[in-house]
Amino acid sequence: MIQKLGIVGCGQMGSGIAQVAAQAGIKVVAREVTEELWKKGFARIEKNLAKALDKGKIDEAFKDKTLGNLTGTTELKDLADCDLVVEAIIEDMDTKVKIFKELDQICKPETILATNTSSLPVGDMAAATNRRDKFCGLHFFNPVHIMKLCELVSTLDTSEATLAIAREFAEGVGKVVVAAKDKPGFIVNALLVPYLLDAIRMLENETASREDIDSGMMMGCGHPMGPLTLNDFIGLDTMLHIADIMFEEYKDKHYAAPPLLRRMVNAGYLGKKSGRGFFDYTKR
Repeated sequence: MIQKLGIVGCGQMGSGIAQVAAQAGIKVVAREVTEELWKKGFARIEKNLAKALDKGKIDEAFKDKTLGNLTGTTELKDLADCDLVVEAIIEDMDTKVKIFKELDQICKPETILATNTSSLPVGDMAAATNRRDKFCGLHFFNPVHIMKLCELVSTLDTSEATLAIAREFAEGVGKVVVAAKDKPGFIVNALLVPYLLDAIRMLENETASREDIDSGMMMGCGHPMGPLTLNDFIGLDTMLHIADIMFEEYKDKHYAAPPLLRRMVNAGYLGKKSGRGFFDYTKR
């Protein structure tokens, strides 16, 4: 049973994982590179809890207990006695490998290490450690405190015991767990990314307008959000990064980034977070 959780990275994803774990009664230590950054992550959690309190979904005692389960730090060594450490930093293999090499030396022998990567090979990170059997992927979805899914990713070396503990943890924080092998995109992105890229190609080829592409999928397939809006929500730079990683692995045209996507990223049109992507969010 996971009683103490370490989080590396307290951004959008890391703070979300920290929140659901703290709500489940798990002690959480979140490490960021600066005190300002982990405080920013905790402020995001406080805001989420305040909204839930206003809606009557939780009471003041639950909010206080959740916040009491959270601790911030700038030192990796403070994660030494954690039962599980989940990395949720930038999607860069070299940076992740460096972190896991350090964690492997710092953490107690029985600590399970996990990555929240959505696209990078989990086994390549595990290979940088001396605990390949205690390494897996735990891919949560944004926003973590709302989205119910978690992909549990096993490498060639992940033990059944590790998978059982990781599954118990994810289910314990309220997630529905689906199991996947360590292949780029796992389940969701392997199916979702080609669809999102094809929507961009359709716009690029002038098959239909951006509004009609989105409306077609929402009204015709019951999707809550159109593919171009979803691209904007994910971030066009993130989509480009994922597409390039998956194309490099598979060499399949379905994962090739459309020229329009690359041009928009180069122009700084990154989607909702920059105010403009396929749609303009400055007036919304």
